[in-house]
Amino acid sequence: MIIETERLFLREMNMDDFDALYAVLADPDIMQHYPYTFDEERVRNWIERNMNRYKENGFGLWAVCLKETGEMIGDCGLTLQNIDGKMLPEIGYHIRKDCQRKGYAKEAASAVRDWAFENTDYPSLYSYCKYTNEASYKTAESIGMHFDKEYPDEANKITHVSVIHKFNK
Repeated sequence: MIIETERLFLREMNMDDFDALYAVLADPDIMQHYPYTFDEERVRNWIERNMNRYKENGFGLWAVCLKETGEMIGDCGLTLQNIDGKMLPEIGYHIRKDCQRKGYAKEAASAVRDWAFENTDYPSLYSYCKYTNEASYKTAESIGMHFDKEYPDEANKITHVSVIHKFNK
């Protein structure tokens, strides 16, 4: 386990999480703001990329699990992303449809924010998404992030960026 909250725990994901993660990343409703929904190969690659990130960076997207049952309901964590031409630390999250609107993304992202500020030297953390993904940037705002900028982007048409600075947390 990496992080524990009131209702959740976040841990490193592994290939045993394939079915649970597939239910999230292959859902066209959840991924409507993404350039594509995931097929089986993309989900396997997603898990492998995060397993490599744990080794290389000491962090990545972690499995978000319900404390009560241990069930994986999505992912949330810290990754380095190309945001408008700069590699920046980004808090990302995906929560299964039947678990949305229950505060799980906010709870997990808040815990990741705190973990990142305590365990890394990053002075600022970012979240980015397609400009039409209001739910995602509202979640970012709910953990103290604020609008930073929007910029044209081939994948998203326009990418919306939120930021929080360590001294403002």
